[in-house]
Amino acid sequence: MSTDRRSFIKKAAAGAIGVTLSNGVNALSAKSYSNIIGANDRINLAIQGLGRRYGGYKAPIVDKKNNVRLLYLCDVMKSQRDKAAANFGKDVNYKIKLENDIRKVLADKGLDAVFMATPDHWHTPGAIMAMQAGKHVYLEKPCSHNMHENELLVAAQEKYNKAVQMGNQQRSSAESAQIIKEIHNGIIGKTYKATAFYINSRGEVPVQTKTAPPEGLDWDLFQGPSPRKAYTHNTWDYNWHWYGWDFGTAEMGNNATHELDIARWALGVELPEHVDVRSGKSQYLNDGWEMYDAMEARFTFSDGQIIEWDGQSRNGYNKYGKGRGTIIYGSKGSVFIDRSGYELFDLKGKSIRNSKSDGTEGGMALGGGGDLSTRHAVNFFETIRGKETLTSPIQQGALSQAMTHYANIASKTGKSFEVDVNSGRIFDREAMKHWSRNYEPGWEPKL
Repeated sequence: MSTDRRSFIKKAAAGAIGVTLSNGVNALSAKSYSNIIGANDRINLAIQGLGRRYGGYKAPIVDKKNNVRLLYLCDVMKSQRDKAAANFGKDVNYKIKLENDIRKVLADKGLDAVFMATPDHWHTPGAIMAMQAGKHVYLEKPCSHNMHENELLVAAQEKYNKAVQMGNQQRSSAESAQIIKEIHNGIIGKTYKATAFYINSRGEVPVQTKTAPPEGLDWDLFQGPSPRKAYTHNTWDYNWHWYGWDFGTAEMGNNATHELDIARWALGVELPEHVDVRSGKSQYLNDGWEMYDAMEARFTFSDGQIIEWDGQSRNGYNKYGKGRGTIIYGSKGSVFIDRSGYELFDLKGKSIRNSKSDGTEGGMALGGGGDLSTRHAVNFFETIRGKETLTSPIQQGALSQAMTHYANIASKTGKSFEVDVNSGRIFDREAMKHWSRNYEPGWEPKL
């Protein structure tokens, strides 16, 4: 199957093979549902990756009315498996199988779907493996490690026709959906700009030192698709985010995905035609953090609209009054949107309406969970059953993820660049060298 970018964008806008788009969401065709789980049948699940995020899935999984059964807990670290089993064991009356190798899990023909919450470099390869094994996938952000994987992921969904929900759970916020629909209907006039931001005060990170992998860690499987290298102290426990590009996608993939998705959704845009970035490591200058920790990015679209990103990972000065969110500007007013709701302002900056959620979804805590994650998971279950449509189909998720990859490429090269909005390719040869990555032989994701 061709993974030509032009085809990717065309199908992302119009819907994938066997998929229909309606109001920005998708569903498998009625014919395909006749070949999968019945509306009243139990869904058998596995979770791959038992770090900070998996707890966000617990509530919808153990809720009996959702009629799901957790067959497997899979992680390359034994202590993670044991802790997760003890956690779920408090709320289920059956035994869950523990496994370190997702390939053994996917071989179970009785398994229907997988929640994937691994380090970033595993997301696309793992999702493709799951689809090839006939499983539906709830795929945490970032859905891909690079632009090449972005294309492969969408092509795989088209080929295998499985439900693939991206884990940008704010798409399941009733308040966000409501105000964005109103923005599209002109409540703030003609939109021209969105400013998305994330402010955190992450601390100093140890300088990497080579050491033996900790007891219970399958370091080979942790690396998976990434080329093999020696283990460095504490890499496996979250610091993989900041220790180079082998496993992580920096703060753009880690958090910007969420707010940039809201900005793109609100403005009704797809791919930018110009990308400009200022980034660098600006705090704790001599520590082990190898990525940028501050980034300002500007994405310009063909209709003249722009999206600005302001990301400060390790400087907690809160100039926006909140840790994260998105501001949409229009000819008649503006709107502030975050996970807790929205506030509508007129041109004088006067608040004229707000809607606040009574939910529990945290915005800044590691991992988290809450009502939005629960709604997002339940939407995934009900889409598998044919009762709902995905609130974040991978075609839409991949478009938003592309913005984070473009920004990372611009950061790596130190140059702005133009994008062909039809093909998605970058007009700069040096930038295009970062389109994909090197893989461990035999681990290359393939359709």
